Amino acid sequence: MIELFRTILYIPLFNGFVGLYNVIPDVGIVILILTVLVKLALYPLNTSSIKAQRSLQELQPKLEALKKKHKNNQQELAQETMKLYKEHKVNPFGSCLPLLIQLPIFISLYWVLQAGLTSDDFSMLYNFVASPEKVNPISLGMFDLSKPNIVLALLAGGAQYWQAKSLSRKRPPKAAGEGGKDESMAAMMNKQMLYFMPGITVIIGMQLPGGLSLYWFLSTLFMALQQVILAKKKDNNVPPGNTKGTGAIEGEVIS
Repeated sequence: MIELFRTILYIPLFNGFVGLYNVIPDVGIVILILTVLVKLALYPLNTSSIKAQRSLQELQPKLEALKKKHKNNQQELAQETMKLYKEHKVNPFGSCLPLLIQLPIFISLYWVLQAGLTSDDFSMLYNFVASPEKVNPISLGMFDLSKPNIVLALLAGGAQYWQAKSLSRKRPPKAAGEGGKDESMAAMMNKQMLYFMPGITVIIGMQLPGGLSLYWFLSTLFMALQQVILAKKKDNNVPPGNTKGTGAIEGEVIS
């Protein structure tokens, strides 16, 4: 299984990294190009995941109402929940599956950058990829991406915060009814994503080589941009004054 993982993902990505470095001998620019290429390849999966996540957030008030209505009948609650998903054409696993598929790619890129920035072993290169004597970790003549970089770690945390913020949904006012009042669990989860995860990102990023923090920052930034673009497209497709297409009730933002 590990050998299959190396053959299908790690080795091709490592060769792509070194091949780009042979053309553009600046590891920071190579990481940028590699991140863009990976994000373009994963764009459909990311789009599917973002849409599914937003759909689940928009259904949260109705799901909370069902939990209150059928709190003493778990079987009825399960049936009504699945009926609600079917009615709104929402796949509850739609936001998780694309992310699980992307996880091996993320791990491979982590190892590729780790090896490319800190190792001189190029034995896994294909015959048509020239082997450099060494990958120079200095980017733009001043940033050593083989060592931890606090600024890049902070930027990665900031991008993580923006990504979580762009997914924050609106809290329905009390007039929305039972489903709109009790969303403490959703609010708590949003706060964890909004503040806890960026903090963890900064702490981890400060321990990693700067190149990995740079990739983390760029990858998260592009994901946040994709979320914002998709949200604007959805809002533009809804006629003025019509809130049915958004699936949400106007209120204050959970943060």
